[in-house]
Amino acid sequence: MSWWENARLADLDDDQWEALCDGCARCCMVKLEDEDTAEVFYTSVVCRYLDLKAARCTVYPDRHRLVPDCVPFDAAAATQFDWLPETCAYRKVARGEPLSWWHPLVSGRRETVVEAGISVLGRVISEDNVPEEDLEEHIVRWIEPESAT
Repeated sequence: MSWWENARLADLDDDQWEALCDGCARCCMVKLEDEDTAEVFYTSVVCRYLDLKAARCTVYPDRHRLVPDCVPFDAAAATQFDWLPETCAYRKVARGEPLSWWHPLVSGRRETVVEAGISVLGRVISEDNVPEEDLEEHIVRWIEPESAT
């Protein structure tokens, strides 16, 4: 049995916490919330600090200081943030669900996140290229593919 199979998020050390991230970068996507229904919509627009060729934050240690909208994330947040994708490993572990076949901890390869269509690689653009008033034009529906889990 692997360490993540019966893990409690609150008990993870820093290395385990970081390893649990599948690197999809969906959390870096700009999200819009309907004021009336509170429904969250993902856009194909990502934070200016996301490296579009690697799907990695270029300012990871300073992200919360540089990006006020970058939400601090901890074990308690994983169960409270409904905007996290269903595929998110933190959300799955918090719910006691198994990690998906494509997760690097399961597959042993970081590439499976891309191969499964979970990564944002090749599907997003930087917020530097999209005026805020045009964000609604970039709403996407591929964020929760049924076959990804």
